[in-house]
Amino acid sequence: MKREIMDDLKNWKKSKNRKPLIIHGARQVGKTYIIKRFGKENYENLIYVNFETNQELSSQISDSIDANYIINKLELFYGEKILPEKTLIFFDEIQVNERALTSLKYFYEDAPEYHVIAAGSLLGIAINRENYSFPVGKVQMMSMYPLSFKEFLMAVGRDNLINEIQEHFENDERMDKDIHELCLKLYRTYLVVGGMPEVVKTYLEEQKVIATIDTQAEILLSYERDMTKYADNSLSNRIMGAFDSIPVQLAKENQKFQYKIISKGGTSSIFGEAILWLKNSGIVTQVYKAKAEIPLEMHKDLTAFKLYMSDVGLFVNKARYPLYLIDLSTTPTMISMGPLTEHYVANELKGKGYEIYYWESEGKAELDFIIQKDMDILPIEVKTGVHTKSRSLDLYKKRYHPKVAIRISERNFGFENGIKSVPLYAVFCI
Repeated sequence: MKREIMDDLKNWKKSKNRKPLIIHGARQVGKTYIIKRFGKENYENLIYVNFETNQELSSQISDSIDANYIINKLELFYGEKILPEKTLIFFDEIQVNERALTSLKYFYEDAPEYHVIAAGSLLGIAINRENYSFPVGKVQMMSMYPLSFKEFLMAVGRDNLINEIQEHFENDERMDKDIHELCLKLYRTYLVVGGMPEVVKTYLEEQKVIATIDTQAEILLSYERDMTKYADNSLSNRIMGAFDSIPVQLAKENQKFQYKIISKGGTSSIFGEAILWLKNSGIVTQVYKAKAEIPLEMHKDLTAFKLYMSDVGLFVNKARYPLYLIDLSTTPTMISMGPLTEHYVANELKGKGYEIYYWESEGKAELDFIIQKDMDILPIEVKTGVHTKSRSLDLYKKRYHPKVAIRISERNFGFENGIKSVPLYAVFCI
């Protein structure tokens, strides 16, 4: 499968100011596969170290974190010469070895000619623990997410639609009706399948969305195993309670996350650490409410937020959506399509690198997302079908007069009254 992060990796390799690279993301988003592939295609040889499975080598590296010492140990262990610029050293599941994580500082300071990439499924959890000496300023960080809809189109052999969608987005030009309906059908398939590489692979092999259910369930089970393996009993119970509550939280009219939904008497002091664990593990995306003021990050409300799962297909599985109602050739009429559609848009925007927020007006109106582009705030309204009337976006426009507003729905491309109409399948163009 083609992944856009491959271009970022190639740019990292060519960078004159290259630092050791850390790639973080949820379990099974494809980190190991893509880094190995990058190493094999762009270097003469690849040294792969998995600290979770190779305890012997892990203990040897823990003896010293001097870069040249580690290189010598790796050469002896693998029987291969490690050459500057020509060998990629890949430390996988690096969160298991605290000393190896710290050693990246010395690769940067004392051996910058060596190319080093580190990754880990629960790296976000590890680097937020107090006992970790994280090499701040000495490494480059890069996030990896499930396949976006654009990458899904490439995976299913529909690359030809990408430029077509992009051109109509840029020109606000209506798409041919048949092509528009085809893109919507592919979008609905993506809602069910999602972007986890193993799930997409299953779909490609079986050509049936129903075949993906077991693969998705296994990934969700692996998340639960991590919750019990890497947290004590009390915390793991709170993590699972918060995670299990996500479908219920988003089914409410007021989708703001409420601790009392998890457990009677629940508070942020009880469940705050659990939510932070889910966020740091890459399993969920936390979207805060914010005032429409620049910069948005300085005007977010830390007490008001929503939680979205980082993969829309996993959310479909966890919420037990009836697949046949989503994967229809005609517009689904389920009332619960709202949370699912918001999941999709949140993940697409996050994958593009945006920090996303939502806006609310004294409980009278709510806008699904607002994002910051340079010195402008871009309001985004999300609709599940072709009916797009809503007072929230109108109220926002009257109050803040944005240069442009975006309405995402099943309607075709267009621009009217300062509102850019973006079909659901074109969110990757924003």
